[in-house]
Amino acid sequence: MKNSFSIIEYQDADLEIKAIYDDTKKTLGIPFVLNWFKCQAGNPALLNGNWIKLKSTLCEGKVPNIIKQLIIYTVSAERQCNYCAEAHKLFADMLGKSLSSDPDFLISENMDSDLVPNSYKVAVRTVANAALSDGHLEEKDFEALTKAGFNSEEIQELFAQADLVNMLNTIANISGIKIDNEIVELSYSM
Repeated sequence: MKNSFSIIEYQDADLEIKAIYDDTKKTLGIPFVLNWFKCQAGNPALLNGNWIKLKSTLCEGKVPNIIKQLIIYTVSAERQCNYCAEAHKLFADMLGKSLSSDPDFLISENMDSDLVPNSYKVAVRTVANAALSDGHLEEKDFEALTKAGFNSEEIQELFAQADLVNMLNTIANISGIKIDNEIVELSYSM
């Protein structure tokens, strides 16, 4: 599928879009603008609103970012959203390096490992199930998260990832964007 929306490169963006692009690079700690943002730049209000939502849901809060990345990767892989699955797998694997001294350890492929805290496993499984089942939850889901050590504020933050991944996957799939060359290059360096 070809791109459904124009990709606006940094050098071609107006000042308003460049300011958002600069914030995405700074916040995400990457030296490039993701295609996911570039495909929305034709509508500055949409780009800004989606960036604010992504930033506050994924990049802020008390839940470790690695858990959030794993949730998005897991749901995206299940739904076959290639863009989001590849990007968030890479981000999760980079963050997962802190769990092992083995340079070949990839958390995305080793979720059953004893190196992965049980709280991560419970959060990823529970929230991914919620996202994939249109938010269907039972009391036992909340109890499992509480037992895993999450408080009510963190549980709310975790379930916000279910909503976020739905937005991420929808935009990526509808737009037809391809994985960023920079992400591919990063994955080869891991």
